[in-house]
Amino acid sequence: MSIYDRDLDRNAANFVALSPVSFVERSGEVFADLPSVIHGARRYTWAQTRERSARLAAALRALGVGGNATVSVMLHNTPEMVEAHYAVPALNAVLNTLNTRLDAALLAWQMNHCEAAVVITDREFAPVMAEALRILKSEHGRTPVVIDVCDSEYTGAGDKLGTHEYEALLAAHVPLPKLDGPQDEWDAIAVSYTSGTTGDPKGVVTHHRGAYLNAVCNAASWTMPHFPRYLWTLPMFHCNGWCFPWTIALLGGTHVCLRGVVAKHILDAMREHKADHYCAAPIVHSMLIAAPPEQREGITHKVRGMVAGAAPPASMIEGMAAIGFDITHVYGLTETYGPAASAVKRDGWAAQSLSEQARLNGRQGVRYPLQEGMTVMDAATMAELPADAETMGEIMFRGNIVMKGYLKNPKATAEAFEGGWFHTGDLAVIEPDRYVKIKDRSKDVIISGGENISSIEVEDALYRHPAVMACAVVAKPDPKWGETPLAFVELKPGASVTQADLIAHCKSLLASYKTPKEVRFEEIPKTSTGKIQKFQLRERARSAQAIE
Repeated sequence: MSIYDRDLDRNAANFVALSPVSFVERSGEVFADLPSVIHGARRYTWAQTRERSARLAAALRALGVGGNATVSVMLHNTPEMVEAHYAVPALNAVLNTLNTRLDAALLAWQMNHCEAAVVITDREFAPVMAEALRILKSEHGRTPVVIDVCDSEYTGAGDKLGTHEYEALLAAHVPLPKLDGPQDEWDAIAVSYTSGTTGDPKGVVTHHRGAYLNAVCNAASWTMPHFPRYLWTLPMFHCNGWCFPWTIALLGGTHVCLRGVVAKHILDAMREHKADHYCAAPIVHSMLIAAPPEQREGITHKVRGMVAGAAPPASMIEGMAAIGFDITHVYGLTETYGPAASAVKRDGWAAQSLSEQARLNGRQGVRYPLQEGMTVMDAATMAELPADAETMGEIMFRGNIVMKGYLKNPKATAEAFEGGWFHTGDLAVIEPDRYVKIKDRSKDVIISGGENISSIEVEDALYRHPAVMACAVVAKPDPKWGETPLAFVELKPGASVTQADLIAHCKSLLASYKTPKEVRFEEIPKTSTGKIQKFQLRERARSAQAIE
């Protein structure tokens, strides 16, 4: 035995399992009087948020929730959603945030799959949740306890589905003396479901250690100061809000809540509450660029946005710079707790042209400081590829900010971790400065006449046309070439452009074979986080070769 192993054991004084719950306890103690949550007319301090979370934890414990029990929530970005992120992990229970756009059958499937013991739901979702709970009981024999949230900012109709009302339940319970967290930091903190476009969704199980570390990484990678005023444009149900519920607790910041994503409401909140940080998919940033200039009047403080969810077009990065918003591009997946890489800005980039800055900032970048590995590999040989900006392979991650695995799906878990790395499915190159640049999803590459076409490259060209608000390019079957690019386009309000105009525009920027052969002007399906659902577009295009 080494001298460094003798009489130097872990004990309560020198070792505590990492959990982001500790951030809530700290801010409740040292920033007790500072604002924690703003939601309409409601205002809470950190002392109050910590107490409300501890009351919720006590109430859930009284309802039988303990270690590894699952609590599903169907909530907007409201104080109750924030509190669930603090209370459920404090019981060593597992939080399952439901996608508010799902249909009843899929909601029932997910709640059954994760064996939900308790469901917390906003009255706005009563119709779909009533049907989901009916299916859950009739088809799966499961009857979770239901808690209704009657949000002060919701004025619509909606039946109460459960025997408990959220505020009354909190009032009836003495808060727990401490939000403790787990004994083992490897314990599950959340289960989040992937979209399920190729069959049943996969339940991504994450742990306390990863959530803790990624919350810290968010602050470090974004160089966030103490007391940020964070605007909730990103749904908290998406990868647990990229771990930002815990990042804001870490920094003693303020959650500025929004029930919905509307450009005017976002800009109003920035003006009224001096919100200075927010996260969103590219389409939401594009909405802010396209908003009437008068809606941005009065926003005189620096606003910093984080973009992820899809590769941001250069035009979006340039547009945000033009309105004075500072944008940081991050990259990750549900399986990596949301962001796990960032296009870290270097001082020298500021001297480059705006278009070159957009190119540099549009890369997926380098791994988060507490993520142990990120590289591009040949998936067949597991050999790392050269940093030549040309050799394309699959992005892979390794480290503490990678999921535990897929719930009840050992085959998919083993495939995802084959070779000791997490396989993302994203195809990319490593540039000479070691920054990674995505070229496409493996399923989105268009093979035309034997040539590989990156749909992202074609989309970036389309976005450079001033009339284009949103676009997506997929493969369309072609009797001669096998596949050709088909573009779906949404125009900015009041804009007008023809198919011929856009094709000519693309030809001025791309090789001829990469140019879309057809442009369809129609609404593009998106998730609630603003990510474009290409699988639906592939179905529209009847592209059997490209369907997932």
